[in-house]
Amino acid sequence: MSALFESNLRGLPLLGRGKVRDLYAVGPDHLLVVTSDRLSAFDVVLPQPIPGKGEVLTRVSNFWFARTAALIPNQLSGIPVSQVVTDPDELAQLGARGLVVRRLAPLPVEAIVRGYLIGSGWKDYQGSGAVCGIALPAGLRQADPLPRPIFTPSTKAAAGTHDENVDFAHISGLLGAELAAQVRDASLRIYEESAAFALRRGIIIADTKFEFGLDQDGRLHLIDEVLTPDSSRFWPADQYQPGQSPPSFDKQFVRDYLETLDWDKTAPGPELPPDIIARTAAKYREAEERLTGA
Repeated sequence: MSALFESNLRGLPLLGRGKVRDLYAVGPDHLLVVTSDRLSAFDVVLPQPIPGKGEVLTRVSNFWFARTAALIPNQLSGIPVSQVVTDPDELAQLGARGLVVRRLAPLPVEAIVRGYLIGSGWKDYQGSGAVCGIALPAGLRQADPLPRPIFTPSTKAAAGTHDENVDFAHISGLLGAELAAQVRDASLRIYEESAAFALRRGIIIADTKFEFGLDQDGRLHLIDEVLTPDSSRFWPADQYQPGQSPPSFDKQFVRDYLETLDWDKTAPGPELPPDIIARTAAKYREAEERLTGA
C-alpha cells in the first residue's frame, strides 16, 4: 500500500484509521475519508492490499449515494477533494480513493439486512430455526431467499475485534426506540429498492450492512460505504442456485480461501497468494462494471 496512507497528509490532521478507511479532519464540519486498498476478513486486516480496491469502493458508494438520495440524506458534501488536498503528488496518489464528507455523529451499530439465508445466518438457522432470534419457516435451504428481508443489527467492533449480533431490543436500548425504528425502516427500504435495481443488472444482493449518523439537528444520514463488495454479499444472478453457497463478486471469495487454512481468525492474518489477490481485484472491478455500467 502507498506510504501516503500510512502517514499524515500535509496540513490535514489524521483522526484515525479503521479497518479500511482513514479519516482526516477538514475544518470543524467536514472529513476527508480515504478508502485504502486494505482488506479485512473475519474482522482482521490482512497484510496485503487488493490493488484498486479503494477506488472501486469509493466509486460504487458514490453511485449508491446518488441513487438513494431521495430515500435518505447522506454524508456527501459536494466539496471536491482537490479543494482540500492541493499537493499534486498527494492528489495523484489518492486517485479516486478520497471523499470529502460532512462530519456527522456515527451511530454505534451495524445495520445489517439479510435477503437470503447464507453465512452466519445459515449457521444460526441450522441450529435454531431462526436468524438472530427471528423465526423462519422450516425447510429452507442454504442460499434460499427469505420470505421477506430481515433486519439483524450488530454492534460496531473496533479493528481486530469481532462484531456481535444483537436483537432489535438491544439497539432500542442503545439508540432509543424511535431512532432504532428509523434505522431499521431506512435499512430495509434502501435494501429492497437497491436489490431490485441490482437484480436488473445481473447481481443478487444477498445481504448488506449500512451505517448511519446524525447531524446537529438529530436527522438520520447514510454514511460510510453503501452496497459495495466489502459491505455486501453479491452473487451473479445467472449462476445462482439455492442449496449451496453461490459464487460471489465480493470478499467472500477471500473468506472461502481463508477457511481452507489452519488459521484461528485472529491477528496477524495470513499472506494471500498472488492469484487470490489478482482474482479478488478482478471480482471487485466486475461488480462495479455490472452495477454502474461504467
